[in-house]
Amino acid sequence: MSLDARRARLREARLYFVSDDRPGGRPLADVLRAALAGGVDMFQLRMKDAPDEAILAAAETARALCDEAGALFILNDRPDLAVACGADGVHTGQEDMPLQRARELAGDELLVGRSTHSPDDIEADRAADCLGVGPVHVTPTKPGRPSVGLELVRWAAAHAAQPWFAIGGLNRDTVRPVLEAGATRIAVVRAIGEAEDPERAARELRTLLESHA
Repeated sequence: MSLDARRARLREARLYFVSDDRPGGRPLADVLRAALAGGVDMFQLRMKDAPDEAILAAAETARALCDEAGALFILNDRPDLAVACGADGVHTGQEDMPLQRARELAGDELLVGRSTHSPDDIEADRAADCLGVGPVHVTPTKPGRPSVGLELVRWAAAHAAQPWFAIGGLNRDTVRPVLEAGATRIAVVRAIGEAEDPERAARELRTLLESHA
């Protein structure tokens, strides 16, 4: 797939699921298949500190399921492995590597996403294909990272130049104020990964997103 085609699909994406290879202690295939059926259209495999072999094995599963569903598959942190496993892109944090370096390693055809935590981050990362904006609420998936609240969501809605996803402690009970603040896309971890019924959880979130379209 070309970069233009990936960017076009990114513009249509609304619900971004982020997980390691054992969401909720369950096999990735079981949870991801259900999440995609429920309306997830973008998935990020996030396996910090895992061996390359384990990342590539999980990526093979994720790539196949995302292909079946027509969803984008993103790998966290590792542009080199994103290329090796045929991902659609890579996502990096502010502390991982410079954005330009991630772009160089990923090549000309992959999306490059970036985590942002302030207006300065959003301005500095205008060359990224997409942004994560947050964490909106304090979350155990980002220990030590203070919440940005709704003000950064409002700022991103007014100023971000590319598709962006609000992230951080979002679930069906907390997402409405974020949508009302201007978010049109969200990324979630536990709301789907730890849900008893991941398909239902994804469908409920998708319905809330579409009700604010």
